[in-house]
Amino acid sequence: MSWVLVVLTVLGLAAGAPLAYVVGASGVLAFVATDQVRYLAVLPQRIFSQIDNFSLMAMCLFITTGEIMNRTGVTRALVDFSMSLVGRFRGGLGYVNVLTSVFFAGVSGSAVADAAALSSTLVPGMVEKGYKRSYAAAITVAGSIIGPVIPPSIILIFYGALMQTSIGGLLAAGLLPGLLLGLALMIGNYIFARRHHHPGGRNEVVPPFFPTLLRATPALMLPVIILGGIVIGVVTPTEAAALAVSASIAAGLFYGGVNLSMVIQSLSRTAILSGSIFMIMAAAACAAWIGALQGWPESLASLVQRFELSRMSFLFVVNFVFFLAGTIMEPPMCLALLVPLLGPACVASGVHPIHLGIVLCLNMTLGLATPPVGGSLAVVAAITGEDYWSLCRAVIPFLVVEGIVLLVLIFIPEISLLLPRYFGLA
Repeated sequence: MSWVLVVLTVLGLAAGAPLAYVVGASGVLAFVATDQVRYLAVLPQRIFSQIDNFSLMAMCLFITTGEIMNRTGVTRALVDFSMSLVGRFRGGLGYVNVLTSVFFAGVSGSAVADAAALSSTLVPGMVEKGYKRSYAAAITVAGSIIGPVIPPSIILIFYGALMQTSIGGLLAAGLLPGLLLGLALMIGNYIFARRHHHPGGRNEVVPPFFPTLLRATPALMLPVIILGGIVIGVVTPTEAAALAVSASIAAGLFYGGVNLSMVIQSLSRTAILSGSIFMIMAAAACAAWIGALQGWPESLASLVQRFELSRMSFLFVVNFVFFLAGTIMEPPMCLALLVPLLGPACVASGVHPIHLGIVLCLNMTLGLATPPVGGSLAVVAAITGEDYWSLCRAVIPFLVVEGIVLLVLIFIPEISLLLPRYFGLA
């Protein structure tokens, strides 16, 4: 009867019910089925202790920052600056796409927002220059995966709150893996550009460097403000997020896109997204409580010992579970359901919690570019008009590249832990 929660959750999700309602209702029914009804009296306290976390304010503020910046002229400025840097190479617009995703990641922290912005601005330009629409859309999907890895990352903050891990350490840890991901995609673009004779070259007309740098500077300063203040120790992650909101409004005034209507829309969208995340966290707290009462984490640890799984073997098993879940659920849902169950056992086996957070973050975001759900795939297909399944086939080579990066991060944890340890945040 202890697995009744899992069965009910799977059935509810298969029926298409919202995750928070399914998990919450299944959790309450699991208390009844396992004769633990008396512990329901403590459930409200457990829920509030789960969401009463000061670090989660940073998540809400970073969402506000991304919403404000997405509604100003930041995308065009970043595209022009990227074009001035790498536009003269063969396959230059492919490099521009990836590089803009790297810059945009420091602004929005959202894969879907990145995919939507570049689908409507850069993909039409690539098609006009002679790129296949499927390739332009595929590299946009692949580049959007960088968004939740480079700080600010909403997913990493969510993970840090669930695992009680340093938010500053997680944000610092995401920088090098995000840049490595961007470099890998650029190498992939280089190979495709040579093989398929993509347009571009020395004669390509590109915007002048210094004017585009000047216009892109307000957007480029956001990740500097966020990460710089945290690693130096001047501000906490939450204070850095508040500074980022102020800086995004100032940048919006610079780009000329700030008005009262835009601010109201941004705040309204922030309230909706934050509320949905808190609902999921509340439902997950219910599931975690019945799981703790039934001894699920201890049973999992005993299972690991019984099969004599090494630290690396268990980490691969956890990654496989998260990858499968990520193909059908959004990252916050995966985190809320699986981290309380698998995270502590993984850390107990010897995996550093910051390294685990980076690996799982990249793992789950790969699900956004993987069918059958694939949030980034669906957004790019809808905006560009590319057939969904044709886009799925076109994005496979880039997923292989990103999968190799994931393996590198799994085997070499020092890449993720270098900056947090250097700045004393690990």
